[in-house]
Amino acid sequence: MQKSRRLLALLLLSTILSSRGLWCMAGDFCSWKGSGLSWDARSRAVEQVHLRCTEGSLEWMYPVRALRVILEPNLINSKHTTVCIKPYPQFQGANLYVERRRELHLLVSEVDGVRKVHCFGMDSSHRVALFLQASPQKNLSRRTAGFQYELLNNQTSGSVFQKFAIVDDACRPCDNEDLLMAVCTSDFVVRGSIIRVTHDVETQISQVDINALRVHRQTNSIFQADVRTGTWTGPIRTLLQCKVKKGDGDFLFTGSEHFGDAWLGCAPRYKDFLEIYQNAQKLKSNPCDFQI
Repeated sequence: MQKSRRLLALLLLSTILSSRGLWCMAGDFCSWKGSGLSWDARSRAVEQVHLRCTEGSLEWMYPVRALRVILEPNLINSKHTTVCIKPYPQFQGANLYVERRRELHLLVSEVDGVRKVHCFGMDSSHRVALFLQASPQKNLSRRTAGFQYELLNNQTSGSVFQKFAIVDDACRPCDNEDLLMAVCTSDFVVRGSIIRVTHDVETQISQVDINALRVHRQTNSIFQADVRTGTWTGPIRTLLQCKVKKGDGDFLFTGSEHFGDAWLGCAPRYKDFLEIYQNAQKLKSNPCDFQI
């Protein structure tokens, strides 16, 4: 109860300071990195950071007092309606809250060892306010409170972070229309075979290691070429509840990339995809041309 009162008092203080124009503006970036050592120890102002991109990161070293982070991207449309926050594995020195209706809701606790992804919707102004409160400490030591953020649309956030968003069909098999659209819109499209599948019960995530025969497309360099063998390999993630198993033969793996990881979307056997694609060609119903 006492802790909740301190948080409420701090939020009230920040509101008063804001109304009086006493915010200390720390920056306006896609990503921000700062240190509490550079702050004026005599000042009571709450530091404020504006992050205006669809993805980026924040790294706050030697946290002191509080930091308010406004995610307010310069969007040309309103397709991005979901924000996902991924804390750094070594998140220390502060607690992270999201502001909702002038109340603080805890997202990441310094003492909580589980660093899971949190996703939530943006308000009508397409902004989200986060609040980092530094933890009390007797001795000054290097601690860093940091996270990555990414803006997603509802469809993408549901398929990737089903355990964090309210979506029930993350493991739903793809139909023919889904497969044809996946090769047109996915962040990665890779033909290859499965080397192994490993499961992590703690994170509720399965990892599928791929030996790629051909990388048709990828946004980042998740799939890398082995200089010695000339083959491409890379990991793809999916939810444990989808119960992915190792299968023989070639597949066409598609999906989206988030926080530097590839997440599985549709993955038909390659021969099945060829049949579906060629039939759609005859009917001229392909949403795009795909080089087979």
